[in-house]
Amino acid sequence: MTTPDDTRTRILAAARELFAERGYAATSLADIAAVVGLTKTAVAYHFHPKDRLAAELLSPSAGDMLALLGTTYATRQEFVEALVGFAVRYRSVIRLFMEDLAADDSSGEPGSEREKVRTFRDEIYAKLVGDDPTPETRLKSWALLGALQWGAVKTMDLPEDQVRAALLEAARAY
Repeated sequence: MTTPDDTRTRILAAARELFAERGYAATSLADIAAVVGLTKTAVAYHFHPKDRLAAELLSPSAGDMLALLGTTYATRQEFVEALVGFAVRYRSVIRLFMEDLAADDSSGEPGSEREKVRTFRDEIYAKLVGDDPTPETRLKSWALLGALQWGAVKTMDLPEDQVRAALLEAARAY
């Protein structure tokens, strides 16, 4: 017999995989239900609206997210190294942080998950560029965020150490 906790765990695992593969907006509750072998209604019973799924997937990283942003780093490179570590550690949900939830500026009521994630993304960017950034610094910072996002998301099949080393090497170019 499947318990509600088992069902929630299976739903979360399927959502994590589909969100990383397809993106948040391109994944429906019906898609998640199909992977888990449930009805859309059953998935919605556990996670409605869909933002609750994202919030639950992101919650384990909340403390590390706050520590990343709350720490004062001696150099930009130290921050970049900490950011790479964060991206690799949470690569199964990094796409939610960097793109999916943050990018949709049309939604996100004050205090919503979307607004929190967008704030997180924007604070990372601000910490990367510093005060009064040059156009080159702005471009390099967005490029770094993109490299971290896609490097983390598209290498789920590789060991963390290998991904971390390659992303750190790439980040040093920025």
